[in-house]
Amino acid sequence: MIDVIEVKPGVGAPTMGGVINAVLLDIDDTLVDTRGAFRHALMEVAAEYLDAGADPELVLAHWRDDRGGWYRAHTRGELTHREQRMRRANDLHAAFGGPSMDDAAYDVWDEGFERHFRAGWLAFDDAAELLDELDARGVPYGAVSNADSAYQVLKLSSVGLQRVPMLVGVDTFGVGKPDPRVFLEGCRLLAVEPGVTAYVGDEPDIDAGGARDAGLTGVWLDRPGTRRAGHHEAAEGTLRIESLADLTALMG
Repeated sequence: MIDVIEVKPGVGAPTMGGVINAVLLDIDDTLVDTRGAFRHALMEVAAEYLDAGADPELVLAHWRDDRGGWYRAHTRGELTHREQRMRRANDLHAAFGGPSMDDAAYDVWDEGFERHFRAGWLAFDDAAELLDELDARGVPYGAVSNADSAYQVLKLSSVGLQRVPMLVGVDTFGVGKPDPRVFLEGCRLLAVEPGVTAYVGDEPDIDAGGARDAGLTGVWLDRPGTRRAGHHEAAEGTLRIESLADLTALMG
């Protein structure tokens, strides 16, 4: 059981009271350093496809910001995973001097991108520490993600976090967060009520805000230096923390 007593001083979220009996976790940029893996893959892409001298940080920011909204369209069930990634790849090339790709050219691009992306998968140092703490306290937990379930099981296993049950992916309902069904299904599978469950993720709107709207305690994990464009403050009625260790600091 977790007593949500107060927010870490200086982190800047509202104080929330109550009892938390379970924790649902996002995976990408919450448990796994997906930003770092994208950077690793994109540097390989840049060397092969983009104009010489492309700023690595601008390339990474462009990919993660996804200004065309293609990944979110995928999580709404409007695009397949392949369609959204191909559009993002061509957007990236248009911005940094790469060639426009048809289906055949994209298949070659994606094979290399995916291989380098997987090679960059690493768990955050604080992920295992949080799980150890939850295990010690007997607090059930599981993952709810906007990626395909089987892919995320592979990712968790690859980084040594296979003890995290993969509960809900975008393939479960054909849509992802912030659809409330996604959060509520996670609670159902853990056999806990939404009102005593926290959801922790790296996006203030679809993660923390979506969880709040579904009746959970929404927690925005705002790791320093990793924000996407447009993420400036916590959604009303949610918590903001800067590391997973901050979550354990809320345990009474």
